[in-house]
Amino acid sequence: MNTQILQLADSLLARDWRVVTAESCTGGGVAAQLTELAGSSAWLEGGFVTYSNAMKQRALGISPALIEQHGAVSQQCVEAMATGALDNSLAQISVAISGIAGPGGGSEDKPVGTVWIAWATVDPVIKSQCYKFNGARKAVRDQAVEQAISGLLEMISG
Repeated sequence: MNTQILQLADSLLARDWRVVTAESCTGGGVAAQLTELAGSSAWLEGGFVTYSNAMKQRALGISPALIEQHGAVSQQCVEAMATGALDNSLAQISVAISGIAGPGGGSEDKPVGTVWIAWATVDPVIKSQCYKFNGARKAVRDQAVEQAISGLLEMISG
């Protein structure tokens, strides 16, 4: 079991907080990792898998104009996803991921492996970062999941 998930669970329980995920390129991978820990229902609110832009709009309230202007793989989009996940749940902290896992879909500006992750709390605090992960599709997705969980722990501990 990932010690970071155990630490995250302890930190969430100590604050009486719940976490929610909003995932695109990871397809629910963060939520799946979190539920590997028995008893996660005490601190995991749930997750949104919003792979399509239309689903990001419907489930998380992302404006079509935001996606049109900045793209789904952008700081603006993941921050809106993180906020939308909080707004549409009873959680106090969220993580949102959107990226290009490959093998196709990349561009010069956003090559395969480009992943934006945002973390938000009800305080409200929001943090986001762009990552350039290496490897094939599975490697990119796995690295994004790991970074998302690390960032949740940093967000709640810091």
